[in-house]
Amino acid sequence: MLINCAAYQGGKKLGDIRKEEIHDYLSRPGCFVWVALKDSTPEELAETQREFGLHELAVEDAQQGHQRPKIEEYGDSLFAVLHTIESDGDELRVGEVNVFVGKNYVLSVRNRSEQGFVNVRQRSEREPHLLKHGSAFVLYALMDTVVDRYFPVLDVLEDELEAIEDRIFAKDTPARANIEALYVLKRKLMTLKHAVGPLHEAVGKLYGGRVPAICSYTQEYFRDVADHLLRLNQSIDSSRDMVITAISVNLSMITLQENETVKRLAAYAALVAVPTMIAGVYGMNFEHMPELKWIWGYPFSVGLMVAIDAYLFYRFRKAKWL
Repeated sequence: MLINCAAYQGGKKLGDIRKEEIHDYLSRPGCFVWVALKDSTPEELAETQREFGLHELAVEDAQQGHQRPKIEEYGDSLFAVLHTIESDGDELRVGEVNVFVGKNYVLSVRNRSEQGFVNVRQRSEREPHLLKHGSAFVLYALMDTVVDRYFPVLDVLEDELEAIEDRIFAKDTPARANIEALYVLKRKLMTLKHAVGPLHEAVGKLYGGRVPAICSYTQEYFRDVADHLLRLNQSIDSSRDMVITAISVNLSMITLQENETVKRLAAYAALVAVPTMIAGVYGMNFEHMPELKWIWGYPFSVGLMVAIDAYLFYRFRKAKWL
């Protein structure tokens, strides 16, 4: 579905144009066309391929979708795959943005993503001194927006981690629930890592050393994107390490709780064992036994049981077994 189609020259918007007029503006010197599609059909991609002369391999990747984030160079054009991460309830929904960039055109194809890029177009139009760099600046603006949208997602995940860490030391939270929550959080971090990690490697092609001719005057902007991606990578790795540590701590807490339970059971067993032993000895009913005919035998034996259990109870409480 066509979302927007506009022509730009010298950093200024010439106006919205119809698809039939694209060819006329492509032939103008210093002019480029910015086309935005959403959930495009194979027919729409085929039409834009003929219009812009897109490479067939890039078009095939855009049609198939589910590509790894990357930036590839085809002659004098670029093809970028970006992943969008959006919250969908308790899950993360992964979308995809395919960007075709040539000297006189930018084609963005958004799939499985609800967040659009109207603000990117508005921002670019407010900065004609940057937009005059042409299609390369539009690629930067799109990438910068996608990357900036990762930060709020990461902040939410970090808040979730802090909440789980607090619950680990709470006595009323089941340990199994904490393990499940940590595993879900680790999976979300992996989803974000799969979007950020490959893109950080790919952006390195657009600044420093040999860069595509399109990006010759925008290297510092892509370096800024790479810096943001580096920060994201480091934060994600730190959060993943914290999740692993939290899982270990949670398992240790489970072990400690089990040890405390075993101690209590052992203490109660000792308290029961002593009276049972004394009663068992005098319950054998042999004819010749000490104190068997003694008038104070029963009170003495009961008192002995209570005294020994009281002493054991005191020692167990002192040792914090009870």
